[in-house]
Amino acid sequence: MSQELHRSVLLREAVDALVTDPGGFYIDGTFGRGGHSAAILERLNRDGRLLGIDKDPQAVAYAGERFGGDERFAIWHGSFADMDRAAAERAGKVTGILLDLGVSSPQLDQAERGFSFMQDGPLDMRMDTSRGMSAADWVNSESEAELSRVFKEYGEERFARRMAGAIVRRRVEKPFERTLDLAEVVKEANPAWEKGKHPATRVFQAIRIHINGELEDLQQTLDKSLQLLAPGGRLVVISFHSLEDRMVKRFIRDKERGPKLPRGLPVMDSQIAKTLKSVGKAIKADTGEVGENVRSRSAVMRVAEKLG
Repeated sequence: MSQELHRSVLLREAVDALVTDPGGFYIDGTFGRGGHSAAILERLNRDGRLLGIDKDPQAVAYAGERFGGDERFAIWHGSFADMDRAAAERAGKVTGILLDLGVSSPQLDQAERGFSFMQDGPLDMRMDTSRGMSAADWVNSESEAELSRVFKEYGEERFARRMAGAIVRRRVEKPFERTLDLAEVVKEANPAWEKGKHPATRVFQAIRIHINGELEDLQQTLDKSLQLLAPGGRLVVISFHSLEDRMVKRFIRDKERGPKLPRGLPVMDSQIAKTLKSVGKAIKADTGEVGENVRSRSAVMRVAEKLG
């Protein structure tokens, strides 16, 4: 498999925040094409360990080719929501967990993966092509009400009902099989195009999130990170849309505050069981990085540290 161009977003910032012990055990929960993993391995000494995880069989195969000769590295095929199972095979608490929630450039750029509304390909959108329902299966079988809910909830699409209706009417005549076919129907149903944004952007985002269970996986992973991380261990999350970022921000805030107690309870702040502390402020890509990689413009990185 040839190496495909993919620029890891906030690479230096993420690795600087993550690697606190060169001999520690780290998890790259979204291996992609290994940009972050390569930078992490450069920071580790011979005792350090890195576990890469990815749903995409192509990414897993590429990991074997690129890092198969490095005894410090292992790859696991599956969702980062199951990282507790993946990490159970390796002794010791985790020093740091990195989640880069963006879709990798190879996935977007390969028309046959079906993620793009700009290139014609089969309507698939599965991160893990070895299992699950494709976008075509879902679009052609789901109720109009459920299509509308997903577009509104996961795509924050204000014309969700209108677009769902257009899809249902069209699929009666001919089922959807190709990305550009769906994009055209959605585009025609969108009465108010946003400047600089394709009219089908939000719908394609919503379908991808739903098909891959991205938000459910993220919530499970955030919860499991508390079990896996050693005291002082870091959680670093790079989000690319507001739904993910709000979830991460809320999780860190809630764990920083500790459990909600009845008002008036005579408990000192030092007695509240807090499990995380935020490290620094949210970080965004600078103008130089955005200029070199336009996909970094929406990235937001948040860092938290596990308390003892």
